Amino acid sequence: MRWSQSLIPTLRDVPKDAEATSHQLMLRGGLVRKLSSGVYSYLPLGFLAVKKVEAIIREEMNKAGAAELLLPALHPAELWKKTGRYVALGEDKISFKNRADQEFVLGPTHEEVITDLVAGNVKSYRELPVILYQIQTKFRDEVRPRYGVIRSKEFIMKDAYSFDRSWDDLDRSYQKMLQAYRNIFTRVGLQFEIVNADPGIMGGNVSHEFMLLADFGEDEVAFCYSCGLRSTPSLVSCVVPKTSVETGKEKPELFDTPNLKTIEELTGYFKIPPSKLLKTILYLSDKKPVACLVRGDMEISESKLKKFLKAESLMLATEHQIEEWTGAPVGFSGPVGLKNVEIVADYSVQSMSDFVIGANQKDKHFRGVNIEKDFQVKEYGDFRVVKDKDVCSACGNGIIEMKRAMEIGHIFKLGTRYSKPLEAHYLDEQGKRQDIIMGCYGIGVNRIVAGAIEQNHDAKGIVWPESIAPFKFQLLTLNHAEPTVRNMADEIYEQFHDKTLYDDRNERAGVKFNDADLLGLPYQIVVGEQNAKQGKTELKHRKSGEKWVLTKEELIIKLTQL
Repeated sequence: MRWSQSLIPTLRDVPKDAEATSHQLMLRGGLVRKLSSGVYSYLPLGFLAVKKVEAIIREEMNKAGAAELLLPALHPAELWKKTGRYVALGEDKISFKNRADQEFVLGPTHEEVITDLVAGNVKSYRELPVILYQIQTKFRDEVRPRYGVIRSKEFIMKDAYSFDRSWDDLDRSYQKMLQAYRNIFTRVGLQFEIVNADPGIMGGNVSHEFMLLADFGEDEVAFCYSCGLRSTPSLVSCVVPKTSVETGKEKPELFDTPNLKTIEELTGYFKIPPSKLLKTILYLSDKKPVACLVRGDMEISESKLKKFLKAESLMLATEHQIEEWTGAPVGFSGPVGLKNVEIVADYSVQSMSDFVIGANQKDKHFRGVNIEKDFQVKEYGDFRVVKDKDVCSACGNGIIEMKRAMEIGHIFKLGTRYSKPLEAHYLDEQGKRQDIIMGCYGIGVNRIVAGAIEQNHDAKGIVWPESIAPFKFQLLTLNHAEPTVRNMADEIYEQFHDKTLYDDRNERAGVKFNDADLLGLPYQIVVGEQNAKQGKTELKHRKSGEKWVLTKEELIIKLTQL
C-alpha cells in the first residue's frame, strides 16, 4: 500500500480525551477516528490489523471443528423477552420500533438468535454436537464509553455457540474452545491470564475469562501467588471472621442528611468512617424482596448472594420498588422498621456496633443503631467482594492482590439457560425429547488490537506483534524526488507490495522516521540518497533496533526469508 494513495492521518500530539495508551496511539497512528462517543471508524491500517486478528481466529476456530455463519444484527424483541434478558439488559440495550410497530433490539450478543435458529433446524441426536460461530458487529448503549475501542458502544466480536446432547459432551466442547482460545491469544502475541469468572446475565454455572493485565482495564482480577488463585473478585470466598454479634450502648437517633444519599457523600460531610456505615441494598429475588446488608467500605457480590438464596433470578430493586418497600426514595434505605422484606447480612456486619443506616425517610438517617436491639437479621453469609490485601480463603496463607485487567475473551457453560425458554430440543435414541445443552464463547476482536498495543509499545509508538501488524515492512524514501532513490524503492515495493507500507511522500526525513516509529511495523526499509548511489539500503528491526546495510539483492533475500 502506498501512503500517498491511502488515508493515514498521523498526529504529533496526544489527544486530550485519550486516557489509555492504546487509545492515544491508535488515534496518533491514524488507525481509528471517533465519529461520536463510543463509536469509531477504522481507517485502512486499523482495519488491516482487525482483519489479521480475524484471520487467526477463523483458522483456530475452524481447526477446532466450528462452522462459521452470519446472524442478523436486528433481533425481534420478543426473543429477548422469552429469555428474560430484555428486562435484565436494562438501559444497556438499544431498541426501537419500526414502521409496522414491531420492536427490535440491536444485538449486543446472539444467544437468543442462534438458539432460535438451532431450535428450528436441529431435531435429532444424530445432528449433535455442533459448534457454530460468527464475527459480527455488536451494540450496547454504554453509559460511559472509555479508553477508545476498549469500551465502546459499537464493537466487533467473535461469538461461538456449542450445542450438545449432555453435560459430558458440553465439557468436551468447552475444552476444545478453551484450547482454541489459548492458541488464538498466543498467536496474536498477547500475555494473558485465564481466571474463574462470573457468568452474570449470560447465565450458566461455569465461566472463564481471558484477561490482559492493563492499567486502563475496566475490570479487576484477584490473585493469590501462594496458591495460584486467579479469579474475578466477586467469586472469591472471603475468610469468615471469628466473631459474634456486637451490641453497642447507644440508641438510634434520627438526624438530617439533606440529599446525602451515598456512602461518599455521608462520609465526606459528617466525617464518619465508611466502616461505621451500613449499606442496605434491596433486590428482587425470584419476585420476593430481599435486603442485603454489608459494611460501608465493602461491596456486595451479587453472584454470592444469588447462590446463597438459591435464586433463579436476582435483580436490583427499581426506584419504584424501593419507594414502595421502604416509603423513602433511593439512598435512604435501612433495616430498622423494614417490613415484609427478608434481611440477610454479610459476616462483616456482625462486628459492627453503634453504626449509621438509612432511616427509610427522605433526607434522614439513624446513628447509634445495633443489630438485635434495633432489627433482626434472618441469616448471615459471605456476600462481599474480596478486597486487596485480604487473606486468601483458598489457602489461608496468601494475601490477595488486586490488579487492573481488560477482558479479551469470555467462555460460558450455559446448560439449558436458553434452550428451555426457546424450546431447543432434540429426540434421543429412544425417541424422547431432551433439552439441548449449550455453551457460548466470545472474543472481543477490536479489544485484541487495543490490548496488543497496550502490551507492545515504547516511548516512540506502537511495536506490533508480527502476526497482527497491518504490514510486515515499512519502506521509506529519503528525498523521494531523487530518481535513484525512487527507482530503487519502487523496485523493492514491486516485489513485496502485499506486505509493505510504502511511504512515498515528499516529506522531510525526520517526519518519515517519526511516523515509522509511531506506526511500529516490524521492519523498516530505508532508501537514502547516499546508500542508493552505492546500490544499498538499510533494514531496521523496530523492536530491537538492530540494523543491516545491504545491497538490493541481499535485501531481497533477507526480506524473502523474513
